[in-house]
Amino acid sequence: MQNRKILIIDDDEDLSMIITDMLESKGFEVSYAASSEEAFDILSERSFDIILLDINLPDASGFEICRQLREVSNVPVIFASARTSETDRITGFDIGGDDYLPKPYSMKELLSRINALIRRTYGSSTSEKTVTFGSVCVSITARTVTRSGKPVNLSLREFDLLAYLCEHKNEAVTKDKLINEVWGAFSMVEPSTLTVHIRWLREKLENDPAKPTYIKTVWGVGYILEDRT
Repeated sequence: MQNRKILIIDDDEDLSMIITDMLESKGFEVSYAASSEEAFDILSERSFDIILLDINLPDASGFEICRQLREVSNVPVIFASARTSETDRITGFDIGGDDYLPKPYSMKELLSRINALIRRTYGSSTSEKTVTFGSVCVSITARTVTRSGKPVNLSLREFDLLAYLCEHKNEAVTKDKLINEVWGAFSMVEPSTLTVHIRWLREKLENDPAKPTYIKTVWGVGYILEDRT
């Protein structure tokens, strides 16, 4: 669970800073937004593994944020709110929430809920995760890439794109899905930007970038990291 990224969306800054300190001490990367506007700005720049979402925000309802998020992303959402009625909890789950944690709650319970949701969503293995294809070895845990045993330098975005393809090896992934997961659910990135990053990856990892063996285009869909060996 190292380097799991969490976004806290809550206008209670003091509580959010306490949560941030606790989660960062456990190895998580934490970002914070006090409003829906801030949240969408952050989500347009990068993706997250978990979102901790309050319902009462100064400029929107957490329910509305979740509805919009579910139109473009399946990122797990934990509602954390002082609103504890059965109607609110049912609404939270019906619109796509994965858990509902009533305030006040302990840091231990929050951490337990987050870890449980990560296990359900991403699996329980904490060992190093590596993917190989041809002479390329990708360590998703360590964020390193080698080709024929030699390090390959990738930008942060190139690595995130490659890692996502590796995690969905031999699966065709749509362009929209790649953009949402790598650049952020509400990003304004054009498909041409994705195309350029795919070309850069091929130039660094393929023997013949013009005729790729592994990072292939699936016409009308998107891309696939294919390795049937």
